[in-house]
Amino acid sequence: MATAAQSSRPALRSLVSLLRLSVRLTSFLIPGLVFVLALAGCQRGEPDAVQSGGLRDDYGTRVAIGKPPVRIVSLNPTTTEILFAIGASKRLVGRSQYDTFPDSAKLVPSLGPALRPSVEAIIGAKPDLVILYASEDNRPVFDRLRQANIPTVAFKLDSIEQFRRDTRLLGQLVGDTVSAKIVVDSVSATLDRVRRATASLQRPTVFLPTWYKPIIAIGGGSFMSELLDIAGGKNIYAFARTPTVTVTLEDVIARNPDVIIVGAQSDSTIENSPAWRAIPAVRDNRVKVVDVDLVTRPSVQLGAAAVSLAKLLHPGALP
Repeated sequence: MATAAQSSRPALRSLVSLLRLSVRLTSFLIPGLVFVLALAGCQRGEPDAVQSGGLRDDYGTRVAIGKPPVRIVSLNPTTTEILFAIGASKRLVGRSQYDTFPDSAKLVPSLGPALRPSVEAIIGAKPDLVILYASEDNRPVFDRLRQANIPTVAFKLDSIEQFRRDTRLLGQLVGDTVSAKIVVDSVSATLDRVRRATASLQRPTVFLPTWYKPIIAIGGGSFMSELLDIAGGKNIYAFARTPTVTVTLEDVIARNPDVIIVGAQSDSTIENSPAWRAIPAVRDNRVKVVDVDLVTRPSVQLGAAAVSLAKLLHPGALP
Protein backbone atom coordinates (compact mmCIF):
# COMPACT_ATOMS: atom_id res chain seq x y z
CA MET A 1 0.00 0.00 0.00
CA ALA A 2 1.02 3.63 -0.35
CA THR A 3 3.30 5.21 2.22
CA ALA A 4 1.23 8.29 3.00
CA ALA A 5 3.66 9.69 5.56
CA GLN A 6 5.40 12.83 4.43
CA SER A 7 8.94 13.86 5.23
CA SER A 8 10.20 17.39 4.76
CA ARG A 9 12.95 16.30 2.41
CA PRO A 10 10.72 14.76 -0.31
CA ALA A 11 8.31 17.69 -0.05
CA LEU A 12 11.19 20.14 -0.47
CA ARG A 13 12.54 18.21 -3.43
CA SER A 14 9.09 18.23 -4.99
CA LEU A 15 8.77 22.00 -4.56
CA VAL A 16 12.21 22.67 -6.02
CA SER A 17 11.46 20.33 -8.92
CA LEU A 18 8.24 22.17 -9.72
CA LEU A 19 9.95 25.54 -9.49
CA ARG A 20 12.72 24.45 -11.84
CA LEU A 21 10.26 23.05 -14.33
CA SER A 22 8.28 26.30 -14.31
CA VAL A 23 10.74 28.39 -16.30
CA ARG A 24 8.40 29.53 -19.04
CA LEU A 25 4.68 30.04 -18.63
CA THR A 26 2.27 30.79 -21.46
CA SER A 27 -0.10 33.76 -21.29
CA PHE A 28 -3.53 32.13 -21.82
CA LEU A 29 -5.45 34.42 -19.46
CA ILE A 30 -3.27 37.53 -19.35
CA PRO A 31 -4.46 39.34 -22.52
CA GLY A 32 -8.08 39.32 -21.35
CA LEU A 33 -7.08 40.30 -17.84
CA VAL A 34 -5.02 43.24 -19.05
CA PHE A 35 -8.00 44.55 -20.99
CA VAL A 36 -10.38 44.19 -18.05
CA LEU A 37 -7.89 45.71 -15.62
CA ALA A 38 -7.51 48.73 -17.88
CA LEU A 39 -11.26 49.29 -17.65
CA ALA A 40 -11.05 49.06 -13.87
CA GLY A 41 -8.16 51.51 -13.58
CA CYS A 42 -10.38 54.37 -12.46
CA GLN A 43 -11.92 52.26 -9.67
CA ARG A 44 -8.81 51.52 -7.61
CA GLY A 45 -9.72 50.11 -4.20
CA GLU A 46 -8.15 51.62 -1.11
CA PRO A 47 -6.82 49.53 1.81
CA ASP A 48 -9.27 49.13 4.65
CA ALA A 49 -7.43 49.52 7.94
CA VAL A 50 -10.55 48.46 9.87
CA GLN A 51 -10.67 45.07 8.12
CA SER A 52 -6.96 44.38 8.51
CA GLY A 53 -7.20 43.25 12.15
CA GLY A 54 -8.18 39.65 11.34
CA LEU A 55 -5.97 39.16 8.25
CA ARG A 56 -3.16 36.64 8.51
CA ASP A 57 -0.64 35.22 6.08
CA ASP A 58 0.13 31.51 5.62
CA TYR A 59 2.46 31.50 8.64
CA GLY A 60 -0.53 32.66 10.66
CA THR A 61 1.11 36.05 11.21
CA ARG A 62 -1.13 39.08 11.46
CA VAL A 63 -0.97 41.25 8.34
CA ALA A 64 -1.17 45.02 8.82
CA ILE A 65 -2.76 46.96 5.97
CA GLY A 66 -1.43 50.48 5.80
CA LYS A 67 0.10 52.77 3.22
CA PRO A 68 0.54 50.87 -0.08
CA PRO A 69 4.18 49.81 -0.63
CA VAL A 70 6.24 51.35 -3.43
CA ARG A 71 9.20 48.92 -3.34
CA ILE A 72 8.23 45.24 -3.28
CA VAL A 73 10.46 42.19 -3.21
CA SER A 74 8.51 39.06 -4.19
CA LEU A 75 10.47 35.82 -3.81
CA ASN A 76 7.58 33.58 -4.76
CA PRO A 77 6.82 32.85 -8.44
CA THR A 78 3.09 32.72 -7.82
CA THR A 79 2.84 36.03 -5.97
CA THR A 80 5.05 37.70 -8.58
CA GLU A 81 2.63 36.58 -11.30
CA ILE A 82 -0.29 37.87 -9.27
CA LEU A 83 1.36 41.25 -8.76
CA PHE A 84 1.81 41.57 -12.52
CA ALA A 85 -1.80 40.55 -13.11
CA ILE A 86 -3.19 43.15 -10.71
CA GLY A 87 -1.04 45.92 -12.15
CA ALA A 88 1.56 46.27 -9.39
CA SER A 89 4.59 45.18 -11.43
CA LYS A 90 6.21 48.64 -11.51
CA ARG A 91 6.69 48.42 -7.77
CA LEU A 92 8.76 45.23 -7.95
CA VAL A 93 12.43 45.77 -7.09
CA GLY A 94 13.38 42.14 -6.56
CA ARG A 95 12.27 38.60 -7.44
CA SER A 96 13.58 35.06 -7.12
CA GLN A 97 15.50 33.35 -9.91
CA TYR A 98 12.40 31.24 -10.62
CA ASP A 99 10.04 34.19 -11.16
CA THR A 100 10.05 34.24 -14.96
CA PHE A 101 6.41 34.76 -15.90
CA PRO A 102 5.36 36.95 -17.55
CA ASP A 103 8.44 37.60 -19.67
CA SER A 104 8.71 41.15 -18.33
CA ALA A 105 9.34 39.67 -14.87
CA LYS A 106 12.85 38.87 -16.09
CA LEU A 107 13.52 42.62 -16.16
CA VAL A 108 13.12 42.75 -12.37
CA PRO A 109 16.45 42.18 -10.57
CA SER A 110 16.89 38.58 -9.42
CA LEU A 111 17.88 38.23 -5.77
CA GLY A 112 18.57 34.50 -5.90
CA PRO A 113 16.63 31.47 -4.67
CA ALA A 114 13.05 31.39 -3.41
CA LEU A 115 14.03 29.05 -0.57
CA ARG A 116 16.50 30.28 2.06
CA PRO A 117 17.19 33.56 0.24
CA SER A 118 19.91 36.00 1.24
CA VAL A 119 18.69 38.46 3.85
CA GLU A 120 21.47 40.84 2.88
CA ALA A 121 20.40 40.82 -0.78
CA ILE A 122 16.81 41.51 0.22
CA ILE A 123 17.72 44.39 2.53
CA GLY A 124 19.98 45.79 -0.19
CA ALA A 125 16.94 46.22 -2.45
CA LYS A 126 15.47 48.62 0.17
CA PRO A 127 11.95 47.13 0.10
CA ASP A 128 8.97 48.38 2.05
CA LEU A 129 7.28 44.99 1.54
CA VAL A 130 8.79 41.49 1.18
CA ILE A 131 6.76 38.47 0.07
CA LEU A 132 8.20 35.02 0.76
CA TYR A 133 7.17 31.44 0.03
CA ALA A 134 5.71 30.12 3.30
CA SER A 135 7.90 27.06 3.82
CA GLU A 136 9.63 26.22 7.09
CA ASP A 137 12.94 26.78 5.31
CA ASN A 138 12.05 30.45 4.94
CA ARG A 139 10.86 31.09 8.48
CA PRO A 140 14.31 32.20 9.77
CA VAL A 141 14.53 34.73 6.92
CA PHE A 142 10.98 35.86 7.67
CA ASP A 143 11.84 36.40 11.33
CA ARG A 144 15.06 38.32 10.58
CA LEU A 145 13.34 40.65 8.13
CA ARG A 146 10.56 41.44 10.58
CA GLN A 147 13.13 42.02 13.32
CA ALA A 148 14.73 44.53 10.94
CA ASN A 149 11.32 46.31 10.77
CA ILE A 150 10.79 45.36 7.12
CA PRO A 151 7.11 44.46 6.51
CA THR A 152 7.15 40.81 5.45
CA VAL A 153 4.40 38.33 4.57
CA ALA A 154 4.54 34.71 3.45
CA PHE A 155 2.15 32.84 1.16
CA LYS A 156 2.04 29.16 0.28
CA LEU A 157 -0.90 28.83 -2.14
CA ASP A 158 -1.21 25.04 -2.15
CA SER A 159 -4.92 25.20 -2.99
CA ILE A 160 -7.27 27.08 -5.28
CA GLU A 161 -8.94 28.69 -2.28
CA GLN A 162 -5.55 29.90 -1.05
CA PHE A 163 -5.02 31.49 -4.46
CA ARG A 164 -8.32 33.34 -4.14
CA ARG A 165 -7.71 34.39 -0.56
CA ASP A 166 -4.12 35.47 -1.02
CA THR A 167 -4.80 37.33 -4.26
CA ARG A 168 -7.43 39.38 -2.45
CA LEU A 169 -5.01 39.97 0.42
CA LEU A 170 -2.29 41.07 -2.00
CA GLY A 171 -4.83 43.47 -3.47
CA GLN A 172 -5.38 44.96 -0.04
CA LEU A 173 -1.64 45.19 0.60
CA VAL A 174 -0.95 47.10 -2.63
CA GLY A 175 -4.10 49.20 -2.36
CA ASP A 176 -5.99 47.80 -5.34
CA THR A 177 -8.74 45.45 -4.20
CA VAL A 178 -10.79 45.95 -7.38
CA SER A 179 -8.08 44.58 -9.68
CA ALA A 180 -7.44 41.66 -7.33
CA LYS A 181 -11.14 40.79 -7.35
CA ILE A 182 -11.23 40.92 -11.16
CA VAL A 183 -8.31 38.48 -11.36
CA VAL A 184 -9.97 36.07 -8.90
CA ASP A 185 -13.35 36.31 -10.62
CA SER A 186 -11.84 35.75 -14.09
CA VAL A 187 -9.95 32.63 -12.99
CA SER A 188 -12.97 31.33 -11.07
CA ALA A 189 -15.24 31.81 -14.10
CA THR A 190 -12.96 29.66 -16.26
CA LEU A 191 -12.75 26.96 -13.58
CA ASP A 192 -16.55 26.94 -13.31
CA ARG A 193 -16.89 26.63 -17.09
CA VAL A 194 -14.59 23.60 -17.15
CA ARG A 195 -16.36 21.98 -14.20
CA ARG A 196 -19.74 22.34 -15.92
CA ALA A 197 -18.40 20.89 -19.17
CA THR A 198 -17.04 17.74 -17.47
CA ALA A 199 -19.62 17.24 -14.71
CA SER A 200 -21.62 14.53 -16.51
CA LEU A 201 -18.66 12.71 -18.07
CA GLN A 202 -17.11 9.45 -16.89
CA ARG A 203 -14.15 10.21 -14.63
CA PRO A 204 -10.94 8.30 -15.46
CA THR A 205 -8.58 7.55 -12.58
CA VAL A 206 -5.28 9.40 -12.91
CA PHE A 207 -1.75 9.08 -11.52
CA LEU A 208 0.26 12.32 -11.32
CA PRO A 209 3.93 11.62 -10.51
CA THR A 210 6.29 14.51 -9.75
CA TRP A 211 9.43 12.57 -8.75
CA TYR A 212 10.74 9.08 -9.45
CA LYS A 213 13.46 8.20 -6.91
CA PRO A 214 11.58 7.84 -4.63
CA ILE A 215 8.24 7.99 -6.41
CA ILE A 216 6.34 11.07 -5.29
CA ALA A 217 2.79 11.63 -6.44
CA ILE A 218 0.42 14.58 -6.24
CA GLY A 219 -1.84 14.13 -3.21
CA GLY A 220 -5.28 15.44 -2.40
CA GLY A 221 -3.83 18.47 -0.60
CA SER A 222 -2.53 19.98 -3.84
CA PHE A 223 -4.26 22.41 -6.16
CA MET A 224 -3.25 20.04 -8.98
CA SER A 225 -5.55 17.38 -7.54
CA GLU A 226 -8.31 20.00 -7.42
CA LEU A 227 -7.64 20.91 -11.06
CA LEU A 228 -7.83 17.24 -12.01
CA ASP A 229 -11.22 16.96 -10.33
CA ILE A 230 -12.49 20.07 -12.13
CA ALA A 231 -11.17 18.68 -15.43
CA GLY A 232 -13.18 15.49 -15.04
CA GLY A 233 -10.59 13.11 -13.62
CA LYS A 234 -9.99 11.35 -10.30
CA ASN A 235 -6.60 11.41 -8.61
CA ILE A 236 -5.74 7.93 -7.33
CA TYR A 237 -4.03 9.56 -4.34
CA ALA A 238 -6.72 12.12 -3.61
CA PHE A 239 -7.18 10.50 -0.20
CA ALA A 240 -3.81 11.89 0.92
CA ARG A 241 -4.29 15.19 2.74
CA THR A 242 -0.80 16.42 1.84
CA PRO A 243 0.16 18.15 -1.44
CA THR A 244 2.51 15.26 -2.27
CA VAL A 245 2.75 11.66 -1.10
CA THR A 246 5.59 9.13 -1.32
CA VAL A 247 4.40 5.87 -2.88
CA THR A 248 5.73 2.60 -4.25
CA LEU A 249 5.56 1.34 -7.81
CA GLU A 250 3.76 -1.74 -6.51
CA ASP A 251 1.01 0.43 -5.07
CA VAL A 252 0.62 2.35 -8.33
CA ILE A 253 0.31 -0.97 -10.18
CA ALA A 254 -2.30 -2.16 -7.69
CA ARG A 255 -4.36 1.02 -8.10
CA ASN A 256 -4.18 0.56 -11.90
CA PRO A 257 -4.84 4.15 -13.05
CA ASP A 258 -6.68 4.67 -16.32
CA VAL A 259 -4.33 7.51 -17.27
CA ILE A 260 -0.88 8.72 -16.22
CA ILE A 261 -0.15 12.43 -16.67
CA VAL A 262 3.48 13.52 -16.89
CA GLY A 263 5.67 16.30 -18.23
CA ALA A 264 7.55 15.94 -21.50
CA GLN A 265 10.84 15.15 -19.76
CA SER A 266 9.25 12.31 -17.77
CA ASP A 267 7.46 10.68 -20.70
CA SER A 268 10.48 8.75 -21.96
CA THR A 269 11.50 7.84 -18.40
CA ILE A 270 8.26 5.97 -17.88
CA GLU A 271 7.70 4.52 -21.33
CA ASN A 272 11.26 3.18 -21.65
CA SER A 273 11.27 1.52 -18.24
CA PRO A 274 10.48 -2.21 -18.07
CA ALA A 275 9.35 -1.77 -14.46
CA TRP A 276 6.83 0.94 -15.33
CA ARG A 277 5.45 -1.15 -18.20
CA ALA A 278 3.88 -3.36 -15.57
CA ILE A 279 1.19 -0.67 -15.39
CA PRO A 280 -1.47 -1.26 -18.11
CA ALA A 281 -1.76 2.49 -18.77
CA VAL A 282 1.90 2.52 -19.82
CA ARG A 283 1.62 -0.59 -21.99
CA ASP A 284 -1.55 0.71 -23.66
CA ASN A 285 -0.13 4.17 -24.42
CA ARG A 286 -2.39 5.96 -21.95
CA VAL A 287 0.40 8.24 -20.75
CA LYS A 288 -0.60 11.85 -21.41
CA VAL A 289 1.93 14.67 -21.65
CA VAL A 290 0.94 17.97 -20.07
CA ASP A 291 2.61 21.37 -20.22
CA VAL A 292 4.12 21.47 -16.73
CA ASP A 293 4.79 25.19 -17.08
CA LEU A 294 1.03 25.66 -17.28
CA VAL A 295 -0.19 23.42 -14.47
CA THR A 296 2.41 23.61 -11.68
CA ARG A 297 1.59 26.99 -10.14
CA PRO A 298 -1.67 27.96 -8.42
CA SER A 299 -1.84 31.41 -9.96
CA VAL A 300 -3.45 33.31 -12.82
CA GLN A 301 -2.89 30.20 -14.97
CA LEU A 302 -5.30 28.02 -12.98
CA GLY A 303 -8.15 28.37 -15.46
CA ALA A 304 -5.90 27.63 -18.43
CA ALA A 305 -4.45 24.64 -16.59
CA ALA A 306 -7.93 23.20 -16.00
CA VAL A 307 -8.76 23.66 -19.70
CA SER A 308 -5.52 21.90 -20.66
CA LEU A 309 -6.21 18.92 -18.38
CA ALA A 310 -9.82 18.63 -19.53
CA LYS A 311 -8.73 18.51 -23.18
CA LEU A 312 -6.28 15.71 -22.33
CA LEU A 313 -8.85 13.64 -20.46
CA HIS A 314 -11.97 14.49 -22.47
CA PRO A 315 -11.11 15.59 -26.03
CA GLY A 316 -13.98 17.55 -27.53
CA ALA A 317 -15.66 18.37 -24.21
CA LEU A 318 -14.50 21.98 -24.44
CA PRO A 319 -14.55 24.24 -27.51
